[in-house]
Amino acid sequence: MTRTTLSDGTRVHCLRRPEAKMLDHHVDGYLQHGIHISDDNVVFDVGANIGIFGVRAMQKARNVSVYCFEPIPDIAEILQKNAEQHGEGRMKVFNCGVSDVTGSATFTYFPNTPALSTSHPEQWENDPGAFAKAVKGTMKNPPEGMKWMRLIPPVFAGIIAHFLVRGSKEITCKLTPLSDIISEERLTKIDLLKIDCEGAEWSVIQGIREEHWPMIHSMVIEIHDKEGRLQKVKELLLEKGFGFLHAEREKGLEDTPMYNLFARRV
Repeated sequence: MTRTTLSDGTRVHCLRRPEAKMLDHHVDGYLQHGIHISDDNVVFDVGANIGIFGVRAMQKARNVSVYCFEPIPDIAEILQKNAEQHGEGRMKVFNCGVSDVTGSATFTYFPNTPALSTSHPEQWENDPGAFAKAVKGTMKNPPEGMKWMRLIPPVFAGIIAHFLVRGSKEITCKLTPLSDIISEERLTKIDLLKIDCEGAEWSVIQGIREEHWPMIHSMVIEIHDKEGRLQKVKELLLEKGFGFLHAEREKGLEDTPMYNLFARRV
């Protein structure tokens, strides 16, 4: 565990300093196309990692409550530290994955790049070049304070990708459906549901029971568009009453199957 300073001087606990800055770089990318955070909002962050999005959410408005879900114990420990430092009791940590059933699953943990830890490693294994493409895209679009990444020749992307996934570990983690948490916490609304869980997004939304869909006002979902998943999620959200849908690739990730889907009720 270490600490780093983000671009505005905010100090956070982290596992890897460059990754913390990269996570912060993505925050405003989630808050586009009418997705925003206001006073007294309830935010769910599925795939919270070390909690950068949660920290920023609470800085965006007053009295924001954030429910953070992170299955990997080493990462969840850092998340808890950041919740204690910044949350003032309004940032609640759940050390579990989110799915459509209660149970457990094997996750692949990448200590050199914790944010890409996943219960679906096949998304990279089935396309060996995909991870290198993601690394190359990140090198083209680095966060503030890391512009030097643009100086790295693209040919080195594969070498960097190989290093990042080296030393991976398999870890068994608890799974919980979102609706179980909604019921246990006696919540009446979720103003923003952010899902970034490295390929498990369909299982996450399948874990929302029918009676809880109307209380969700907006969503941002990272979707790995394999086997028509993006279209399948769009159709489900239209069925659940989300009148606005917009999908786009992040800058630098145009050569990957990853999209951000923005959804809100109108």
